[in-house]
Amino acid sequence: MSDNRRESSFVFTIDGVEVKAFSGQTIMEAADEAGVYIPRLCDHEGLRHQGSCRVCTVKAGGRSVAACTQPASPGQSVDNETASLTKMRRDLVEMLFHEGNHLCPICEASGNCELQAMAYRLDMTEATRFPYLEPCRALDASHPDIALDTNRCISCGRCIRASQDVDGKGVFGYVGRGIHRRVAVNGENLADTDAEAADHAMSSEVCPVGCIIRKRVGFVTPIGEREFDKGLIGHEIEEKRK
Repeated sequence: MSDNRRESSFVFTIDGVEVKAFSGQTIMEAADEAGVYIPRLCDHEGLRHQGSCRVCTVKAGGRSVAACTQPASPGQSVDNETASLTKMRRDLVEMLFHEGNHLCPICEASGNCELQAMAYRLDMTEATRFPYLEPCRALDASHPDIALDTNRCISCGRCIRASQDVDGKGVFGYVGRGIHRRVAVNGENLADTDAEAADHAMSSEVCPVGCIIRKRVGFVTPIGEREFDKGLIGHEIEEKRK
């Protein structure tokens, strides 16, 4: 660690626990290093922060802010695990389920899906209270190596940022507004783009659900060895505190 970074360090609290941060770090970045998990869906390591899913909302200085974009500040008091924040996060996750077509028992992402895992973490084990919209979304299987099932898309934007910033391609982008906003490709279909299976945007860790599907590798990981068979989502961050 550089001397400059040491000199720029400061302390703030999350749920009364002291957390060290450095100048320029967000609340979430500092929390991750300290082993304090803040739920998130649109944020992903290595991608620029977006702050759109709002699942990472915390209270900082009495204000509701997105932990993935809000800078940490000296002496800041942050609330992360409260009844009201948990309810708000559960409501947001329930709405994501009701806005798409999520059939977890038959989805090849089951057990590796961050949306599903977040629902378990938030104790959302019953059917959503909201009426399902049941949208009609076409499956794009035009590409020889990749299929897109946008019925499962939660508009996290991770594939967009990965394609633009890491792959330098811009295969994906948003179209539409409001409830009609969706992720689309920059061609008639995926086969009409320069997307490749080796692109970072197509990797299983970028898409948090089962929207981007690698052909010929479905259900490759057996039950018991899937990512969230090992523990609740966020457990790898919380284990830093042990």
